[in-house]
Amino acid sequence: MHTDTERCVRAVRSKDSRFDGWFFTAVLTTRIYCRPSCPVVPPKVENMTFYPSAAACQQAGFRACKRCRPDTSPGSPQWNARADVVARAMRLISDGVVDREGVPGLAARLGYSTRQIERQLLAELGAGPLALARAQRAQTARLLIETTPLAMADVAFAAGFSSVRTFNDTVREVFALSPSELRSRGKKAPRTPGVISLRLPFRAPLNPTNLFGHLAATAVPGVEEWRDGAYRRTLTLPYGHGIATLTPQPDHVGCLLSLTDLRDLTIAISRCRRLLDLDADPVAIDDQLRTDPLLAPLVDKAPGRRVPRTTDTAEFAVRAVLGQQVSTAAARIHAARLVTAHGTPVDDPAGGLTHLFPDPAGLAALDPESLALPRSRRTTLTTLVASLADGSLKLGVDSDWERARAQLMALPGFGPWTVEVIAMRALGDPDAFLPTDLGIRRAAQELGLPSTPAAFTARAAAWRPWRAYAVQYLWATDDHPINNLPV
Repeated sequence: MHTDTERCVRAVRSKDSRFDGWFFTAVLTTRIYCRPSCPVVPPKVENMTFYPSAAACQQAGFRACKRCRPDTSPGSPQWNARADVVARAMRLISDGVVDREGVPGLAARLGYSTRQIERQLLAELGAGPLALARAQRAQTARLLIETTPLAMADVAFAAGFSSVRTFNDTVREVFALSPSELRSRGKKAPRTPGVISLRLPFRAPLNPTNLFGHLAATAVPGVEEWRDGAYRRTLTLPYGHGIATLTPQPDHVGCLLSLTDLRDLTIAISRCRRLLDLDADPVAIDDQLRTDPLLAPLVDKAPGRRVPRTTDTAEFAVRAVLGQQVSTAAARIHAARLVTAHGTPVDDPAGGLTHLFPDPAGLAALDPESLALPRSRRTTLTTLVASLADGSLKLGVDSDWERARAQLMALPGFGPWTVEVIAMRALGDPDAFLPTDLGIRRAAQELGLPSTPAAFTARAAAWRPWRAYAVQYLWATDDHPINNLPV
């Protein structure tokens, strides 16, 4: 979008927050870059230039605006709606892969050379993977500086910087303030030791009922819970583990993170945003779905529905198998037994969380006879965890959606429903569709949509590429706990 100057200028002049994250405005006279909705008086058109990413602005020598904090914009919705190599690379960078494995590790995961990855990212985003990761480290550093009492040296290494000097230079360059000046400008809010408090921005509107309702209704005891108006869950992270507390608010999602290793902060934030689908563009999605006269009333009644996703793709795949052909309550019971027997215990002084969900390697060693499941379901589960453990099946933010579907369909016991629900909620495909789901078929019948899967799929072609969001609107017609926030 940053190449359409006239459209960008209109968005800046109207201070349209819908475009935050789509592009960034750099002011040639002040050498500052802003988000489109910056509250300051817009500069003259001849003094504006536009970039596709904050990293590109920083690389061009611009510093972040102190009023609108463009580095805290919602992420671009392009990376959730696309499955090409650039989108997959951006999802991996936000998950901290460059900081942990470097650019060669990023390229290896995507099956490309480092030169190809750098060229494609530079062409589309105006910055290479190192610059994009550097911008992310700067944002993480700012969060730690402003929300924790940590010593600056600890902040530097927790944010992923290789030295304190690099940390100081980057903070001064990006924010035009020293780290100590940033801390002095921060709000003097009360801080809980060991807990990082932050706000997760999103594009309005956001309807929290099905989003948090679904997560709460399907929560696995010990791993997830709804407590005091917030969804809480344990997180398995690269350097340790953590607990996330997510509270819906009118203009943001409140987030409390308790981490055993602060190097996991960036990854934890990324996974929480992904879990809640906060980088979606609800206006574009709802406008497309409203073109169907039978679906339009559902969208108008409660716009801004998101797809409840997951923080761990392997975990969700296991839970999808446990939920085959049983009720939500039964699926929770099966998952809770698995967690109690094989999960890693954790401490949670603030609530009732007790375990991390077991990883595929741990589950691959379990005795199938210990599972209170039909024999065919045991075979499905053990084959899945074995494939995940040995790496023959890879499910992650970098997955090619169609290839992952084909690999899942090749496993015993996997049908279209299980594959599509994993594609929708674990892999993040916004066009995943469940025409055979009982709740969807019931909703379709009530609305006058075709009842047979083939005819229904043909009718739903007009909803593409947002059929996963149409599923949320159709599910919401049913009186089920997943559609309501717990009291």
